[in-house]
Amino acid sequence: MEDLKYQPVRYDVAAAIKKDLENEEFRKEYEALGPKYALIRELLEARKNSGMTQEAVASKIGTTKSAISRLEGGSQHAPSIATLRKYAEAVGCELVIRLEPKKKPADA
Repeated sequence: MEDLKYQPVRYDVAAAIKKDLENEEFRKEYEALGPKYALIRELLEARKNSGMTQEAVASKIGTTKSAISRLEGGSQHAPSIATLRKYAEAVGCELVIRLEPKKKPADA
């Protein structure tokens, strides 16, 4: 048993995703999650830039830390525009929503 040593297994996440994206069903599901994760990145970046904690944001908009955690964690519940506006104001930002034309596939 002394010859059993912990040896981490190397795993290249980017390479795995690149390979998985070759599967059309996976690619469609992966791309469908893009806007959700873009919103999460925006929320986290705005709070980080404000220097506020989840508790501070929650206090400022009259909710709980767990509600802010769910919002930033991308729970199944879709936040309302009113909630996003309150969050934006609490972290010193302005909520901007825009629609952009779809990008055409490169092979089209």
